[in-house]
Amino acid sequence: MLSNLRQGPTLKEVAFAGFPGSNNRETIDGDLAVRVFGLLPVVDSGYHQGRYGERSRQRLDLAILSLFQSFRKVYIGEQVMHSSKVYTRLQERLGLKDHAMILNLMLSKIAINLKVYGSCDDIITQTLNLFQDLAAGYTSGKLLLKLDFTSYILQHHTAEHFAFLDDPANSRSRTTFYFTLARLLFVEDTAAKFKAFVLVGLGAACSNGADPGALRTSVQRQVVIGLFRDLRGITMATNSRRNYGLLFDWLYPAHFPTLRACLEAWADSPDVTTAMLKFMAEFALNKTQRLTFDSSSPNGILLFREVSKVLVSYGTRVVASAPTSDPYGQRYKGIWICLDLLKTALAGNYVNFGVFELYGDPALKDALDITMKMALSVPLADIMAYRKVGKAFFGLLDVLCSNHTHVIANYDTPTFAFLMTALDGGLKSLDVVISSQCATAVDNLAGFYFKAVQANGSETPPAAAQKVAEHLQQRPELLPTLLTTLFEIVLFEDCPNQWSLSRPMLSLILINEQIYTALRDRIVAAHPRDRQAHLSACLDKLMADVQRNLESKNRDKFTQNLTNARHEFRSKR
Repeated sequence: MLSNLRQGPTLKEVAFAGFPGSNNRETIDGDLAVRVFGLLPVVDSGYHQGRYGERSRQRLDLAILSLFQSFRKVYIGEQVMHSSKVYTRLQERLGLKDHAMILNLMLSKIAINLKVYGSCDDIITQTLNLFQDLAAGYTSGKLLLKLDFTSYILQHHTAEHFAFLDDPANSRSRTTFYFTLARLLFVEDTAAKFKAFVLVGLGAACSNGADPGALRTSVQRQVVIGLFRDLRGITMATNSRRNYGLLFDWLYPAHFPTLRACLEAWADSPDVTTAMLKFMAEFALNKTQRLTFDSSSPNGILLFREVSKVLVSYGTRVVASAPTSDPYGQRYKGIWICLDLLKTALAGNYVNFGVFELYGDPALKDALDITMKMALSVPLADIMAYRKVGKAFFGLLDVLCSNHTHVIANYDTPTFAFLMTALDGGLKSLDVVISSQCATAVDNLAGFYFKAVQANGSETPPAAAQKVAEHLQQRPELLPTLLTTLFEIVLFEDCPNQWSLSRPMLSLILINEQIYTALRDRIVAAHPRDRQAHLSACLDKLMADVQRNLESKNRDKFTQNLTNARHEFRSKR
């Protein structure tokens, strides 16, 4: 039987090889599936139970998982089951009459693999991928909830029953495991089942006290890492206001002191702090509008206060830490997660940030101050070199320039100049996401300054606009440098995000039209003499019918002129 299985085609090959007639193809698929499903009682019983550590046995289980995935894609579904000859063969030879019985076999194999393969990362990863895919399917997910094995896993999700949870090599897989379990759990969305679920293992782990010193001596570091990965998986599965509320009400306020104490206790351990920060970044993410609290609820403010405490706790240590031989692993990874965490919280639209200043709450100010200190502690060259650091840094600048412009304006001039220089470097990035974020940030900042100072006439501009004016008076080259960079990219380079890069150009031109005129002359003069007249003619059309305002219609007209100028210039190169 094993030799026949090894020599036969895979289910994918059979399904897509183009056999003459679907009935013939399904018959062959059925024969192959009968062999594999019939093999399951043999491979996990008797003598074979002692062979899980052998590579040959692991290859066999990987092959079985591959067939399960292919079978799931092609033959799991109500319409498929009633019309397919695969189920006819399975019923005739093995008594498996429908996909509920097939899923029960698959789930039993999943449970066995998670029990016996504690240290085989390949099998654990493929097993959890199969489990996740089954739970994600509409038909298979509903059927899984009705199976006894599902109830068993939801009630016994501890290392005592699933050995892979105790192996540090599978630490990352815990997130996938709990994401899948929580996804199944939230299908029914009942508070009683959720409480019963989190009290199995998680409840005890979250209730070890709030004394960092005691935690460090009484709890193993790997247990803490596992806890945060588990919580992140559960949080990822909350995709509605109700099930997020169940998780929030369980964690706050009872367990957050313990979670913060873990961060303080293992502040010198990047694997612990990374797991904690990633959990918080997911917990503060308002995806699918799940963080929508009642109008009388303070939960949004309370959540941001917890975010602020985590940022201050971690950031204070990182800013004071000495340089290391592994800057990314020891510092930069945690910093970019913090930048992303603050960006997520600021852009989540579940907090009225004016409340903090109105009532003298320092949570917002403390979070902004410590996060910017962390960002400024990273050299610009490293921000540009590490892609994740750059995306988080420029993503935060984008949000600050859009909704918290006064924060950028109120920094001292050297810091403001550093941020403008960083945006200039980001505009030149080959990463489209980063260059687009920088373009949006420049557009928002320049647009704010133009509207506040230039368009107000004799009125006194806001304090933030006055601060920007002071910075530009001391460093007058900052905005012209940005405009020069944008012109060089849009006119002379192949850029896939031309529209995004064109948006801030009008704002920068209107701030100081004399500077634009001088810049235009420099751009023309930098080209060969035989090209100067043509380029000058193209640029002359740039401001045609463009007014001195930033209304949408006017901005679109400028972008259209810029596109035409680019095409006309490049057509005669």
